[in-house]
Amino acid sequence: MTTTTSNGGGVLLSALMHEFNLEVLYASDDIEKIVIASDDINRPGLQLAGFFDHFDAGNLQIIGRTEETFLERFTQERRRAAFENLFKRKIPALIFSRNMEPFPECLEIARKYDVTVLRSPEWTSTLMGDMLSTLRVWLAPRITRHGVLVEVYGEGILILGDSGIGKSETAIELVKRGHRLIADDAVEISKVSNHTLVGTAPEVIRHYIELRGIGVIDVRRIFGVGAVKATQGIDLVVQLELWREGKNYDRFGMEQQTIEIMDISRPLLTIPVKPGRNLAVIFEVAAMNNRDRKMGFNPASELAQRMQDAYDQ
Repeated sequence: MTTTTSNGGGVLLSALMHEFNLEVLYASDDIEKIVIASDDINRPGLQLAGFFDHFDAGNLQIIGRTEETFLERFTQERRRAAFENLFKRKIPALIFSRNMEPFPECLEIARKYDVTVLRSPEWTSTLMGDMLSTLRVWLAPRITRHGVLVEVYGEGILILGDSGIGKSETAIELVKRGHRLIADDAVEISKVSNHTLVGTAPEVIRHYIELRGIGVIDVRRIFGVGAVKATQGIDLVVQLELWREGKNYDRFGMEQQTIEIMDISRPLLTIPVKPGRNLAVIFEVAAMNNRDRKMGFNPASELAQRMQDAYDQ
């Protein structure tokens, strides 16, 4: 995986260029050091017309067909002045979409102010959408939690619990049953929107899992590439704990517990662990039940209603 961050935080422009196969039309002297710290992208139509109120010079700038058609109406002198007003603010880079040919005045002023100019064959809306999604993932606030992340029937399940409780053993059993591992031991969680959490593994331990008594294994090599996944949204959190006699564990699921991760709420299940419990099967049922709940079906509520109806009769 390409390194995307710099020492000071943010995304290196060179990583974005590699990710989107951008052609270099003019490379500034500091092109390998340029850092993108904003997850927003601007189409500078208003700026080319001279309006710079609320303009953020830290954003990438993309020129599409609309901006090109607008600039074609300018005289050379006016185009030169428009690009000068834009480039003197030291934007990180200007990108032409749809393989458009830059105006000579653009490259002339880019050299004057040493601003990188790039080009992509993609349509403007497609390029902007893909870049915005990528930047928001790469620049998202993130934390690292001790745990395991697996995908079960399309649901991302974050498994928490004390060391030695059986998180990794449960994950390997799920992998054997056709599900996928995302991260073991350390899970990097990114808040990519106000409603979305995405988990991944630190690059150095990606695809590895530790099993006490055996050691570290490479899940991808043993079970194949279909057994692992790079990233996964987090839909459900499961807390494993040793079974404690006398503790009142939830048997009906009438009230959904939740956990806050980076100010985003996720359903939480507390599953007691003791010999004889098949955790892999329990996780599969939990994943399917969570999908049902998201679609508005709650079996506990339905059972309670049936019991009430029977009582009323």
